[in-house]
Amino acid sequence: MTEPAPPHRQPAENPRHGRLAARPAPPTALAAAGLASLTDPRGAALAMVYAPEPVDGPPYRLVLLLHGAGGSARQGLDLLLPEADAHRLLLVAPQAVASSWDLIGGEGFGTDVRRIDGLLAMAFAGYPVARVAFGGFSDGASYALSLGLTNGDLVDAVLAFSPGFAAPLVTHGRPRVYVSHGTRDPVLPVDVCSRRLVPRLRSLGYDVTYDEFPGPHEIPAPIRTRATTWLTT
Repeated sequence: MTEPAPPHRQPAENPRHGRLAARPAPPTALAAAGLASLTDPRGAALAMVYAPEPVDGPPYRLVLLLHGAGGSARQGLDLLLPEADAHRLLLVAPQAVASSWDLIGGEGFGTDVRRIDGLLAMAFAGYPVARVAFGGFSDGASYALSLGLTNGDLVDAVLAFSPGFAAPLVTHGRPRVYVSHGTRDPVLPVDVCSRRLVPRLRSLGYDVTYDEFPGPHEIPAPIRTRATTWLTT
């Protein structure tokens, strides 16, 4: 007896699913160290990048850093900029196409995924990269989690400072996860955000480190330091 129809095909996974194609490879030409601002042909902001000296030293850990709603690439970069030199972190901070990230704006994965994929490809072509992590604050934390869990075959760690949710359409790999949240957060209250999200992630088999602190919607300096230590050890 034969099946009445051919087997279902595996759906294509592409930017509409949050999938990234860029992968680390030996750089084709070394880029410059230091701080750089990237713009499109019309002069609109694309991203900011920071690379510690020296570029021809040991491979970097690249950290993609995502700003909160209404924020800027510079605000994303500043999430870990104080720690970059000491830990040899190559920081790539995109500017969202709209006021927040595509998934959060209601259009689903797409425009920001393509922008991020292009920025990662550019970084891999210009710098030696050994490992990749995603991080973000607020809406950027939700997006870092969603995109990081989707691309766990590229990303080995996700830093989520005060996230609201995680909404991957597909998942790959098992990146470890760091989450922090203030107990007096009026923007994304901890009770309905991280206190629900963290147990859910753990139930799905993710290794999650969770830090609560007595404060509002922010990243205190000790939390930044603890997160960076977690990332680099």
